[in-house]
Amino acid sequence: MATYETLLFETEGEVGVLTYNRPEIVNAVNRQMLEELTDFWLTRQDDHDLRVIVVKGAGEKGFCSGLDMKSATEFLGEGGEGAETIYNGQRAFSNVIRLMRYCPQPVIAAVHGPAMGAGLSFALAADIRLASDDAFFCAQYINIGTGGADLSSSFFLPRLVGWGHAAEMCLTGNRVPAAEAYRIGLVNHVHSREDLLSAAMAMAATMCGKNRLGLRLTKDAFNAALNGLSLEDVNRMEDRNQAFIITGGMMEGA
Repeated sequence: MATYETLLFETEGEVGVLTYNRPEIVNAVNRQMLEELTDFWLTRQDDHDLRVIVVKGAGEKGFCSGLDMKSATEFLGEGGEGAETIYNGQRAFSNVIRLMRYCPQPVIAAVHGPAMGAGLSFALAADIRLASDDAFFCAQYINIGTGGADLSSSFFLPRLVGWGHAAEMCLTGNRVPAAEAYRIGLVNHVHSREDLLSAAMAMAATMCGKNRLGLRLTKDAFNAALNGLSLEDVNRMEDRNQAFIITGGMMEGA
């Protein structure tokens, strides 16, 4: 198992717990953290031991405050502020979002404090979001002088909260507290900070009690539907998956 400096990764049975580990700056993302996240999520694509992954932030301050602005120049490298260099940096970020979304394990985000910018996108890429009652969500991108739709926010947010709420978040950069996030469907449940991780682990344990292949193909089906399949295409895929899972289970029981 790889050793990281900006991340912690522990396993409890078939549940993996990934912790963003730069607590002194609210787990803001620098280049090293981005590279380690790329390695982590790439490794999970072929990880057949874990059924579920819980993602959280270290420390008391929060989940993830987005890009570490003090180290933003790390992403520019020798190419300076040219369009190609900035584009390459953007691609590195968006690749992490895709790897996280397409890993076969269901991902539960346990969000406390701020989930801003890239932190919001990390939460959006999870399958389920749980929040502490002091959590808040912010499409910070537009507040730092860039476009308000960044790092997959214009893909995930409208699907989760509807066009109007998503547009408001991305165009204003306003903070959305946990209670409002729950009301609009951005988070599944709100817990006290003390109960947040245990609630995430309990949900992960429930998932681990289900059919292993069923979990993975269910996530795969949701990913396919997110990408715009027609109803007929979705039905065809689900029918095939169910037949595959049921016959596989019969063979295992034989």
